[in-house]
Amino acid sequence: MEISDPKAIRALAHPLRLDILDLLVALGPATAAQCGRILGVSQASCSFHLRQLAKYGFVEDTGPGSDRRERQWRMPDPRLRLPGGDVVTRQLSQVVVERAMHEILDYAARADGDNPDAPGFGGPISGVTVVSAAEAAEIRTKWKQLLEPYLARAVGSGLQLEPGQRHVRYFMAGTPLRDRDLQALDPETNQNGRANDPDD
Repeated sequence: MEISDPKAIRALAHPLRLDILDLLVALGPATAAQCGRILGVSQASCSFHLRQLAKYGFVEDTGPGSDRRERQWRMPDPRLRLPGGDVVTRQLSQVVVERAMHEILDYAARADGDNPDAPGFGGPISGVTVVSAAEAAEIRTKWKQLLEPYLARAVGSGLQLEPGQRHVRYFMAGTPLRDRDLQALDPETNQNGRANDPDD
């Protein structure tokens, strides 16, 4: 789904709406009450945010659920593609990053005993690279290609997972070092802070 309307992009810039979309990708059609129970918020709040998401086509009404009373919602296209560079997209990016950082920190803060079935699923990967703009774009493309089959498998998987499987949220961000940070380094010293010695 290609999104170019600034109002639609701004409508996404709410952590609960992003949580609801993640939930609908994983569960498939769900009611506001089901979303509220899983996310720990009120049905009324979920219902409001679902209607706002529907206004811009992010979700759609699929008719009443099994109890024939509550409407179910689904995400017609789980792949959202945004333009880059404008102020509204940057605002959404900030919400996405803050939400991801909160989840990462929350995971890191939990004791191992809280996650008896989680070893191997989480944890950060970090490193400093030297790349050109083209190489950075290549890394991003390869990352997306690597995740693609697992993203496809997640759509509508619901709670019917095979033994040993879990829903896992992945997040990748490249953060170029700022020029002023690098300029603060003494050019006469090497990475270890020692003066360069031609005899070394």
